[in-house]
Amino acid sequence: MDPVAEWAAAQARVIDLVESLDAAAVERRVPATPDWTVRDLLSHMIGLDADILAGNEPDDHNPTWTQRQVDDRAGHDVATLVAEWRAMTEPLQQWMRDNNPRPMGDVVIHEQDLRGALEAPGARDGDALRSLFERMAGACEDRAVARELEPLRLQGENYDFGPPQADVVVRASDFDLARLVLSRRSAAQLRAWTTQGDVEPYVECFGGLGPLPADDLVE
Repeated sequence: MDPVAEWAAAQARVIDLVESLDAAAVERRVPATPDWTVRDLLSHMIGLDADILAGNEPDDHNPTWTQRQVDDRAGHDVATLVAEWRAMTEPLQQWMRDNNPRPMGDVVIHEQDLRGALEAPGARDGDALRSLFERMAGACEDRAVARELEPLRLQGENYDFGPPQADVVVRASDFDLARLVLSRRSAAQLRAWTTQGDVEPYVECFGGLGPLPADDLVE
């Protein structure tokens, strides 16, 4: 997998998704990021890349920093936002080649957040999302081990992470498992998908990108 190419492909898909939106759709609330509208989330995605290029990136990606990206672009229409992002395409790709592929993860995660808000499913079976699943499932396992818990197994149609002999098994679609390890599914959904063992001690291990949503997130 080429993460630079995957980033560019995801950027192009997001632009295609948002360019033709009407005013109501742009102001639609995003269930996966409920404090933000579609416009706000797009502003964050663009502001994140701008800050990376400017060398203005804190280690913790704290809420004050991310909200400033949104506030700085308040009132910008989609065309203005897209133009700003397109101007960063080549510089950001070069930054990734020179530094690391981290921006790929951000755009792939938020693409699915936007698709969920707009009821426009797509790009669910690509290499980028699978690589994110594997990385974040590994981080979830690390948090479980740190709590002195045995590794659990996450099993989808094609995804399969964790030991075959695990005492706790979670079974769901590949896409739901990917969104689960990205903190985009509720604790209730996690419990419902647990087909073996007691998942309760593991719930907080899935909050690597923030607390799990209080309400079920169905996309």
